[in-house]
Amino acid sequence: MKKRFLLITFTLLLTNYLFAQIDESKLNKIDSIFLDWNTPNHPGGAVEIAYKGKPIFNSAYGLASLEYLVPNTTGTRFNIASVSKQFSAIGIVLLHLEGKLSVDDDIRKYMPELPDFGETITIRHMLHHTSGLRSLHAMLGLAGWRGDDLRTNEDLDRFMLKQKELNFKPGEEYLYCNTGFMFLANIIEKVTGENFVDWMQKSVFNPLGMLDTYVEDEYNRIVPNNATSYDGSKKAGFKREVEYWGYIGSGNMHSTTSDLTKWMNNFITPQKGWEDAFKMMQTVDNFNNGKPNKYAFGVNVDKYKGVKMIQHGGSIGGFRSIAVAYPEKEVSIIIITNFSTSGTSSLAQKISDILFDLPKNYEPIVQVKGIEIANDELAKYEGSYWNDKDNYVQKIFVENDTLKYARGNRSGQAIIPVANDQFQLVGSTAKITYTFDTKVGTLSVKVDDEEPVTSAKFDTAEPTAKELQSYVGEFYSPELETSYWISIVDNKLQIHHPRHGDSEVEYIKKDVLNAKYPISIIKYKKDKRGRATGIYISNGRARNVWFEKRS
Repeated sequence: MKKRFLLITFTLLLTNYLFAQIDESKLNKIDSIFLDWNTPNHPGGAVEIAYKGKPIFNSAYGLASLEYLVPNTTGTRFNIASVSKQFSAIGIVLLHLEGKLSVDDDIRKYMPELPDFGETITIRHMLHHTSGLRSLHAMLGLAGWRGDDLRTNEDLDRFMLKQKELNFKPGEEYLYCNTGFMFLANIIEKVTGENFVDWMQKSVFNPLGMLDTYVEDEYNRIVPNNATSYDGSKKAGFKREVEYWGYIGSGNMHSTTSDLTKWMNNFITPQKGWEDAFKMMQTVDNFNNGKPNKYAFGVNVDKYKGVKMIQHGGSIGGFRSIAVAYPEKEVSIIIITNFSTSGTSSLAQKISDILFDLPKNYEPIVQVKGIEIANDELAKYEGSYWNDKDNYVQKIFVENDTLKYARGNRSGQAIIPVANDQFQLVGSTAKITYTFDTKVGTLSVKVDDEEPVTSAKFDTAEPTAKELQSYVGEFYSPELETSYWISIVDNKLQIHHPRHGDSEVEYIKKDVLNAKYPISIIKYKKDKRGRATGIYISNGRARNVWFEKRS
């Protein structure tokens, strides 16, 4: 009994010491952020904050199941979605440190069945999202799969065998890609000779004391103490998300706030024997052009309002998650939820602002010193400009004697002249410069010290009946084994797929169309006589997928 009393006394003293370091009133403010989740028939989540490796805030809110009115608890498991990526990454790191593979190995060393794209893709590229591989959901959506279709690693492997092109040359740019992290699971299985699910449990979760964490490779398996996920909001109402997630490596690990706190604390003070692994996890490399990439091995290494931060978020179905470590502050923040509008990223920022007394407007507005220019001169810059690499429209127009810039359907922002043919955005925390070349009709946009992005002015005239007719036909992709049919209905273009149905097609410019996701941008390839031979479709994480014209 005496020993138990001493232990309780020590725990209380330790807790009081920690609370003295982070004022208790701040924790009360943090708690108030989440109280709306406790309203009747509302999903919620769990939140944990640790200081110097010890929890100082651990609370649960809302319901884990709306159907059965089961509340969330601090021990409820949630699908942590892409927060899972760092666990696949450390699996690779451990094998690298053991000399069983190298992060600089060509992935075809372990997956020789993959197409030879004419470029070497390394494991390092996949860890950094710089591989250029097309991403799973974008590709399968374009192939006709709907959002609630079950998808597995085997589905991805089968489709990847037919791919002919990459999105870009490896190392050239960052583009978030689930495919690469799913392939990490394949590589771990190939190197270890073990099932990824079992190997992760034995080699990562158990040694780190994460006994409530596991890889879920059976979407319909029943595991106790798991939350159900929901889409919607208190105002609009909630609907249950259908679970279709049978893939691993890029997501679908389940965990608790306590286990994730144990994990994130390793980025602050690694457990004994794990020092080298967590140091390597924070590896950041440059792109091919020498510019820095902030995405390390399954985590983002960045700063929030000047404070070094290691973090990653996740989103799948109605589950949302974020895990953050502030090494210099010795603080970690975990938020895992079971509804889609929870806004975990902004909530983590609010918590950080409260804990560290950070100002609301940390970055100062860049001051712009303009020059005089005649109002009638502004008209020569007006027009629509097309970015052919990233597929978006930028509009320049005059409003109230001011030149304005708008991207896509967003409202215009004022840009003021600072030099001949050069303007700067007003009210921004970054220096954003717009340079026009009126002779060739281009607009270059430069953000701070980044490389400028150039777009070309285009004719916005409506298409003729003949031009519309040139877009009609069936277009088949041998890479995705599916067809789309484009036709004219009531003098408007329409696109059809047996699983996605019919949708209207927007004319952007000559030979460039737009349709709702998963299709997005359609670019025509025509022969010398102006006849379509095929189309390239891009929908963000799958670029320029070829569809040949059949009729």
